[in-house]
Amino acid sequence: MMTFFKKTSLVLAFLTVSVTALANNGINPPKQDNAAYVLMDYDTGTILAQNNANEPLPPASLTKMMTGYILEQKLLSGELSETTPIKVSEKAWCRGSSSQSCMYVPLGESATAIDMLRGIIIQSGNDASIAVAEHISGSESAFAVIMNDEAAKLGMTNTHFANATGMPAEGHRSSAQDLAVLARTVIKNSAQYYPIYSEKEFTYNNIKQGNRNALLFTDATVDGLKTGHTAESGYSLAASSHKDNMRLIAIVLGAKSMQARADQARELLDFGFGHFTNVMVAPQGTDAGAIPVKFGKADTVTASTLSDLKVLTTKNQTGNFTTAIKLNDSITAPIKKGQELGQMMAVMDGKTVASTPIIAGDDVEQAGFVSRMWESLVDWIKGLF
Repeated sequence: MMTFFKKTSLVLAFLTVSVTALANNGINPPKQDNAAYVLMDYDTGTILAQNNANEPLPPASLTKMMTGYILEQKLLSGELSETTPIKVSEKAWCRGSSSQSCMYVPLGESATAIDMLRGIIIQSGNDASIAVAEHISGSESAFAVIMNDEAAKLGMTNTHFANATGMPAEGHRSSAQDLAVLARTVIKNSAQYYPIYSEKEFTYNNIKQGNRNALLFTDATVDGLKTGHTAESGYSLAASSHKDNMRLIAIVLGAKSMQARADQARELLDFGFGHFTNVMVAPQGTDAGAIPVKFGKADTVTASTLSDLKVLTTKNQTGNFTTAIKLNDSITAPIKKGQELGQMMAVMDGKTVASTPIIAGDDVEQAGFVSRMWESLVDWIKGLF
């Protein structure tokens, strides 16, 4: 059914399903003995449970999610290749230390970028992190500027990075919510490399080290992300789990032990999967109909959803919603395939609860001058009545 509004807004209401309304409804979040925690729904970015979520705290090696992310983006852009050699300077070298996490690349030797990425993610290598920072920016301090610029782009408003490793430093802070935003970004924007976060071990220089994320060994639905610990920060964990058409991200900061951080992250994930669900309203590629085009050789263009339209809901209350398409104010040729034309929205009780872009399925060339003038004249005459 099509309903026209003034000007060029158009809504197509075509689907009704039963869903759960997202509301607390007596659902009480877990009480945990840590400095802060956040449970985030990956698809929508909604915070499902939190405590002290925006307090800037020492993030320890959860910092390395940003270090790894910047390297991943360099690889994906082609600025670096997986085989690019990255050299370990004297500053980056671990000197055989057992007092910090290391990949143990020998002084003056190089490892490939992809091995360094594994060293950062799996072994939490300070040497790998500093070497990557120096390779990309010339120095770790210069790399920290890039880290902070990226954090600002992502909206990490309670974060400041002073180094690439997470070792204690004045002003080096992040919040549980900011780290959840970062984890979500890693999963989304570095999907090609995200499987590394689930690898249980990595051997380099004949030294095999296991991933410190204990949940990887006890729960097949968990596939990342990173652990952290210093005396200052306590024990921290960023964990992500995917099941039942839903992905959740749990951030625990300042737990009292390795076991506690794993138990608390698991409690958060169980809470989320137990009380919430994501309903698929319209999968990626859902037909959005023939969209009118002005001044084109064709009068309409096919359109479809760019991504899945999901509604985050609780499991204990249901209601009805419709989906609708709201077009951009002016859809005028030329149109390029993939061009955004508007939004498909999930609507409940008159309120939009989720949306996803709709995009053109074909190119539409601009009509000739005479045809455009005639169409403009017709529109002008219609406007008189």
